[in-house]
Amino acid sequence: MWARVIIIGSDNEQGSAFRMKRILLLTGLCLPVILLALILFIPAQFGQVVYQSTTRIEIKIYGLEQTLVDIGEMKISLYQNEPADRPTIVMLHGFSADKDVFIRFAHYFAEDFNIVIPDMAGHGDTGFEESWDYGMPAQASRLAKIIEQLNIEKVHVIGNSMGGSISAYFAKMYPQKTLSVALVDPAGVSSPEASDMNKMLAQGHNPFLIHNRQEFDKFYAMTMEKPPYVPGFVLQTISEKYQQRRDQLEQIFGDILETELLDSSLSEIHAPALLLWGEEDRLIHVSSVKVWKAGIKDIQVKTWPGIGHMPMLEIPQESAEVYRQFLGE
Repeated sequence: MWARVIIIGSDNEQGSAFRMKRILLLTGLCLPVILLALILFIPAQFGQVVYQSTTRIEIKIYGLEQTLVDIGEMKISLYQNEPADRPTIVMLHGFSADKDVFIRFAHYFAEDFNIVIPDMAGHGDTGFEESWDYGMPAQASRLAKIIEQLNIEKVHVIGNSMGGSISAYFAKMYPQKTLSVALVDPAGVSSPEASDMNKMLAQGHNPFLIHNRQEFDKFYAMTMEKPPYVPGFVLQTISEKYQQRRDQLEQIFGDILETELLDSSLSEIHAPALLLWGEEDRLIHVSSVKVWKAGIKDIQVKTWPGIGHMPMLEIPQESAEVYRQFLGE
């Protein structure tokens, strides 16, 4: 997962100077946009305007910019800061989400690392094509092409959910390009205990395939135990996007299900590894931690009670601190 989320409201994790800067920027830059939207657009379009404008402002605040990388098969949309002579971290979103879910987490690393946050095939501004392969090996191969086009030899890679599975496949397939791998509530292995999503799938219902706002609200409640504040009209926009993308998401999900689980090949991952997990995850049960620990030698593990599927959004500062310690910073 999961849904694109824009962060609006207080930020208790920041220093006062940064918080003041952010408030001033958001007030000075967002207010004209919002007022213009109220005048020029009908309500159905208003959520989209705020949704896009606030995201653009936030990436500017955090020193990121959006660009396209041509890998031949497609053009990958991504965020990155200004490249410098320092290590690179690649951050990978989950299924049905996009690069925006890592914005807040990424800013804790932007001064010391090159940051690359791509929209993987089928997601975000990279777009969807029916002919593309959305299985994890294919997505890992695309990641290798992205860093090649960016003239980067080796990367630290961190991914959430589907992005975690892609990260693990990348570390297995391209050990020479992998400095370390971090997995945040990752897909890709079996689950000793069924999650709420597993139970729904067993009954023939995929919670990602949204038909109306009521279904979206139930799904959204499954994605995070402590979601950041998002206005209702923005959630309505996200709900509509899910409904519009339903057939696309169904195809992508099918390719993911056809991907071979990593249970028997985890021992082929030799890079330093970190596993982060929210213990209240309703999409992928925390019991999967046992499988990852059994398969990857010396993997470091951190779990959080009271946190759901997306720790990097629910507790960005705390999860960033754990990741920074893992990186030796």
